[in-house]
Amino acid sequence: METVPKDMRNLRACLLCSLVKTFDQFEYEGCENCDEYLHMKNNRDTVYVCTSSNFDGLIAMMGPEDSWVAKWQRISRFTKGCYAVSVTGRLPPSFVRDLTRKGITYRPRDTSSKV
Repeated sequence: METVPKDMRNLRACLLCSLVKTFDQFEYEGCENCDEYLHMKNNRDTVYVCTSSNFDGLIAMMGPEDSWVAKWQRISRFTKGCYAVSVTGRLPPSFVRDLTRKGITYRPRDTSSKV
């Protein structure tokens, strides 16, 4: 299981955790942090709606428990890998409702507009 993108083309960021991978990696592996909730593995349509190709900045997180940047980005409990600083877009309302039912608060990773 490789969480570092193989190349810079077709990169996408998860709208829930901001993990950055290629489209194919999301489709074949899912999101190591969110697949329990988003079910992207082997689901092309879900990869399209739960990830975004429009994101800013990259953080390579190798030691989440010791990183102040990981704490600041709210990714300190996530798997090692590359993360976007900001991801443009929002999860579809049906996914947000499902997360809410499971007791998870959805905080958009889009810092371009404060809502």
